[in-house]
Amino acid sequence: MSAPVSVDRLRERARRLLLRDGNSWAATGDEAALLELPLHPPSERAALADPTAARAWTDSWLRAASELPIEVSWISRNWARLGAQELPERVVVRGPGRIAAVAGTAQAHDWLALRDRLLALRELIGPGDDVVLALRSHARTIAALSSTDVERLHGVLRWLRDNPASGRAVRELPIRGVHTKWIEARRGLVEALHRLMSNEPGLGLREPTPLVRMRVLDERLAPGGLTDLSVPVDDLAALPLRPERVFVFENLASVLAMPPVPGAVVLDGGGHRVHLIARLPWAQEVTYWGDLDSHGFAILHRLRALGVRSTSALMDTETLLAHRDLWVAEDSPSIAALPLLTGEEEATLRRLGSEGNVRLEQERIPWPYALARLGIA
Repeated sequence: MSAPVSVDRLRERARRLLLRDGNSWAATGDEAALLELPLHPPSERAALADPTAARAWTDSWLRAASELPIEVSWISRNWARLGAQELPERVVVRGPGRIAAVAGTAQAHDWLALRDRLLALRELIGPGDDVVLALRSHARTIAALSSTDVERLHGVLRWLRDNPASGRAVRELPIRGVHTKWIEARRGLVEALHRLMSNEPGLGLREPTPLVRMRVLDERLAPGGLTDLSVPVDDLAALPLRPERVFVFENLASVLAMPPVPGAVVLDGGGHRVHLIARLPWAQEVTYWGDLDSHGFAILHRLRALGVRSTSALMDTETLLAHRDLWVAEDSPSIAALPLLTGEEEATLRRLGSEGNVRLEQERIPWPYALARLGIA
């Protein structure tokens, strides 16, 4: 026979249910949520064994019924030795607000605040299943905003709605307290909600041109005598460079360590920035050196998919096995299909997996070994 259910057990069930479904309830405005729990009142034998505990349990449900927004069903029992008894048999909590209240004062405060915030956003954005889905997905972020930031969020969304494709910089937005850092810190949220209002993927703002770091390894190629530059990609693309060899490295430390090389430049392609390299007309044939791991090969594949003719360096099985003592584990290996790898590259990628998803980071390879394999004396 199941043990009698305590009021604390009900509160715990309410907390778990709120944690699981609370964001969805707040996003949809659903009021049909229900928590129902059988209480398994004690038998006469159990009451005789510990009458004090049995009475305390019944009294706890009497107090709970008067203090909490719950419905308690009672059942009559006519016991042979203890006589007629009224015992709590089942408890029902109707609606998310009541479930939150049963979960606890703090939980109820937080959930009601979230519900009100999501309701206001639904009213601003409009109805729709996609709106509910987005609000549910971003509920935690919205809940974490301060009241001031919620007001700023509404102001940003209204301004973007009323000024589509404005071409303004974030610095120009006439919304008090909103600046570049504010937008960038919440960009995913702002873009997701604005997309629901406008069906446009971006914010219609003038975005800063991304920079590309380049070192010129031959002073004869240096524009204005500059050999180490971080330049907007479009400006870099417009330079009349004609390098004989272009290196693209995933690791900036390797970029900075490169010695002079006649007719060559080296570009920082780390952090999946190779899409910027593809925008440089004079860098359409490159030597790519990435980390010897699944993500390094994924970046190499992406570079080729963008149309850049790319020869890999130091991304082969020989290099991998020559540095076994420098391997580390790759925590989240890529599982993407990479049909643009060569047969040798595919074999090395398979070897990484068969060795237990290991990786050889670029900066761990001894520098003289790297220079020799890059063909630099």
